[in-house]
Amino acid sequence: MNQHIPLTGIFVPLVTPFAADGTIARPALEALAHSLLDEGAAGLAALGTTAEAAALDEAERRTVVEVVAAVCRERGATLLVGTGGAGTLGTAEALLALGKSTPEAAAAMVTVPAFTRPGEAGVVAHFRRLAATSPVPLVVYHIPYRTGQQLSAAALLELAAVPGIAGVKHAVGGIDQDTVELLGSAPAGFAVLAGDDAFLSPLLALGAAGGILASAHLATARFVELAAAWQAGEATRARALGHQLAALAKAAFAGPNPTVIKAVLHAQGRIPTPDVRLPLLPAGPVETAVALAGTDRLTR
Repeated sequence: MNQHIPLTGIFVPLVTPFAADGTIARPALEALAHSLLDEGAAGLAALGTTAEAAALDEAERRTVVEVVAAVCRERGATLLVGTGGAGTLGTAEALLALGKSTPEAAAAMVTVPAFTRPGEAGVVAHFRRLAATSPVPLVVYHIPYRTGQQLSAAALLELAAVPGIAGVKHAVGGIDQDTVELLGSAPAGFAVLAGDDAFLSPLLALGAAGGILASAHLATARFVELAAAWQAGEATRARALGHQLAALAKAAFAGPNPTVIKAVLHAQGRIPTPDVRLPLLPAGPVETAVALAGTDRLTR
């Protein structure tokens, strides 16, 4: 298995830009990846929800990973790759394939099994089995409002003790007692990464290592600045910036992810179209204008 790479800082789960003919806009994806790293992102995540991974065919998924892996290799940046599914066997096979095809991958981002709701014991057993055979470390993607499966702090800390599990993308829709307990008790070397963009600042204040944040496409340097401010103990500056970025995150998620983000990136000339694939529909003009204005305020 690859050695764990410290998962700290801001990671951007890349959108998949489409050309006017509906194909992947490969040059735009490469340029976008470079620009995010130029602004200080610690790394990039390929094939997350933001990438519309479920709407891509196998060849397109390979293209996305190839492009992003090449940029990360060139820049010395950390690469995370979303992989797997609801079944343990299929996910294990996907992880083995990832290890063979993409040696640049520092970790695989694997969602808690969705829809089946196997219970906490089942989730822990699932990840134990995956970690035992995976050639790359795992980041558990815990997002119960999508998966239907809640996990207590006790279950997350059990996962944190499993060799081969490097961290968790924590997107529970808020901050509760389990969140506080997790951040207070997580072992050294296990990264708790914010996954709900609006809650990045308070999670950093509680000790999160960073975040995997779609809205960081829009003001990457400011998200990086926020993480650095909390790390340096500059609470006054961090609070003010955190409130501004939470407002931007709210605007960026006014429509289903990544519709508004793509619309803003297109308006900025960074991707060739704002197009998304069904069942998503493009963002409306009002949502786009609000998010674009918020981005402009933070980046000028």
